[in-house]
Amino acid sequence: MEFTDLDVSVCGFGDNVVDVYEHIRTEFPGGNCVNFAVYSKKAGVRRAAYMGYFGSDDRAERVIEALHEEGVETLKCKQLLGANGFSCVSIAEDGDRLWGDYNAGGIRGETSFVLDRFDLEYLKQFDVVHSGNYCYMERQLPKIHAAGIDLSFDFSDDSPWEYYEEVAPNVTYAFFSASGLTHEEMNERLVKVHELGPKWVSATRGIEGCYAYDGTRFYRQESVPVTDMKDAMGAGDSFLTSFLVKSIDCKKKGMTDEDAYTAGLEFASHFASEVCCAVDGSWGHGYQY
Repeated sequence: MEFTDLDVSVCGFGDNVVDVYEHIRTEFPGGNCVNFAVYSKKAGVRRAAYMGYFGSDDRAERVIEALHEEGVETLKCKQLLGANGFSCVSIAEDGDRLWGDYNAGGIRGETSFVLDRFDLEYLKQFDVVHSGNYCYMERQLPKIHAAGIDLSFDFSDDSPWEYYEEVAPNVTYAFFSASGLTHEEMNERLVKVHELGPKWVSATRGIEGCYAYDGTRFYRQESVPVTDMKDAMGAGDSFLTSFLVKSIDCKKKGMTDEDAYTAGLEFASHFASEVCCAVDGSWGHGYQY
């Protein structure tokens, strides 16, 4: 499948981290919002940006350099004196990821990001802004919503219901992982989250693929088998990203919402299989230490 020429502009607003692969002594750039920006670029959008705080150490410098190499705009980022975020990971014999030490975002987790009027004018330039539950940006989301900016949000697999109630009313596109839920629990959550305000709610279930709800109908998208599996890190991020940018592009080209969502889901299943899982780390750029 071809991943080019999407008339879409996006901005990831929130986290950047370094994934430290202890078993091979290699560090990779990552983080939900950084991944969103990079995967958008790889999917073919015309403009992709990342907005957030970096530390001042060598890890931060390598993430910034990698983003520039991928063509991601960092105009509204800032570097603060302190450690960049990192998270250690190793691989068990059965292939599962084992998470180890982490520093809760480093200086980014210690310093509140406050959007001002100029930041909001900048964000209005994009078709959609994306954030997530590890970004420490919750207090800024009502500003984005009030400014009329479409907001995508990843609730991951560990957000309590009270968190959904706080955040979801500001969200346009809501995503979560449902691998730990029964199908009945997942469908119930899809409906309940939609009732909080988002117009699209999506749940991924690993190799089972994706389930979603738009307030009118349920959607189902099977996963595409990976022919050259290297690393599943970032697979969920790549799926939500590629779905979002493709469906937005389809709507701009005159498709109905239902047809655009269907096209976006199919596009995303191929993108996650062919692009994300075929490289080490979330999107490569490994540094051996």
